[in-house]
Amino acid sequence: MLPEIFLQNTLTGKKETFKPLKAGEVKIYSCGPTVYDFAHIGNFRSFMMADLLTRVFEYAGYKTTKVQNITDVGHLVSDHDEGEDKILKKARLEKKDPFAIARFFEDAFIEDEKVLRILPPDHRPRATDYITEQINLTQKLIAKGFAYEVNGSVYFRTEQFKTYGQLSKNKLEDLIAGARIEINDEKEKPLDFALWKKAEPNHLMQWDSPWGRGYPGWHIECSAMSQKLLGDHFDIHTGGEDNKFPHHECEIAQNEGANGGHKSVNYWLHTKHLLVDGEKMSKSKGNFYTIRDLLKKGWKGEEIRYALLSAHYRTTLNFSENTLTQARSSIARMREAHRICQEKSKDQYDINENFILPYANEFQRALNDDLNIPEALATVFTLIQDLMKKRELNQLTAAQARSAGLFFEKDFDQIFSVLFPEKIISESEKKEIETLIKKRKQVRNDKDWATSDLIRNQIESQFGVELIDESGTTTWRIKQ
Repeated sequence: MLPEIFLQNTLTGKKETFKPLKAGEVKIYSCGPTVYDFAHIGNFRSFMMADLLTRVFEYAGYKTTKVQNITDVGHLVSDHDEGEDKILKKARLEKKDPFAIARFFEDAFIEDEKVLRILPPDHRPRATDYITEQINLTQKLIAKGFAYEVNGSVYFRTEQFKTYGQLSKNKLEDLIAGARIEINDEKEKPLDFALWKKAEPNHLMQWDSPWGRGYPGWHIECSAMSQKLLGDHFDIHTGGEDNKFPHHECEIAQNEGANGGHKSVNYWLHTKHLLVDGEKMSKSKGNFYTIRDLLKKGWKGEEIRYALLSAHYRTTLNFSENTLTQARSSIARMREAHRICQEKSKDQYDINENFILPYANEFQRALNDDLNIPEALATVFTLIQDLMKKRELNQLTAAQARSAGLFFEKDFDQIFSVLFPEKIISESEKKEIETLIKKRKQVRNDKDWATSDLIRNQIESQFGVELIDESGTTTWRIKQ
């Protein structure tokens, strides 16, 4: 039986017991980047939460399916159907093709994800690859009376969706009263939002549609991609708190307007904003950082990852050089504890479950309580403190050390992925390692221990990994 997981649901404002639509499985949609520039650390805090969520569910034994989109068209400078497309603006300023801009920053984003050890999603759809689905969904909304076409553009009748505002806790009547009235606006009502925009002849990103040449609005993209890949009712949708309104609010209206009003997403999770040195991040203040900026300053990917994970996702993280320094110190402390455990438990294969189980249970309990990272880390540091005390008193047994070492590797690092230093083993190197391991197994079967040791030494010195012989099988891992 899988353990209970509790999530703070933005939709209800309550912490709820997670109940999957399909037993043992969870489907997650995470709002991805708009690829017009390098993603900054505030963006990545939200993406890290989605990574953490996926890891926690897998650690608990669930099968996960995660979709994280790439917005490569339609995201205007203003979230209210105003201004220039962000990618087109970048293309105009740099005098480049907008598709080239999008692909460049998409590749950069994926590289940054790897540096932060974020697990790749099962699906990474681009908005431009789902134009047909967006047109079909727009047509469905028109047919149901939730949308209308005017001069080649299509808008959603917000006031017709009576529960608009349910996610952000905005009242529809207050939004209507506060909506700006613009001169010569095509919209029937100021609060209506674009599903499809007519393109001018010189617009660089446009497609054929039943309403003429144009391009999709930002909100319709995520609705179309999530429904195509996860179905019209799935488990969890994540994003930053700035996505809550209007983006996610509009998604709900589109999804449920098109599908007869049934709930489209059961749980909505939103990550709190990040501050830098106590202030909102801004280029003008000089406190605006991309992952690449921090790498240039000498910080490592695992240190940035740990720093971004260190606070609960629903609390404000005050990011600073001190946060990174603390991350570096914490990782060093964990690595030292792991090294001591390895040293003490060398050639030991038994574990002491009575010793490690309370720590492992508390670690998982904290994670399952709405991703409570601070409590999970407190448990890890209590374990380290107890290990060091036992070692100092010469009371640490090999079985205890081995069980703690395995906890660091298989429990802690399954979630945090910071224990081992950054090292890339290429696919060709992996094949060489596996070939040498097979050769070593053959000589071990022949009891040629000298040659076995030579092959082990060759593997470890040549590739910077260490071999682990356990239960008749040999695995390898990157050396600390």
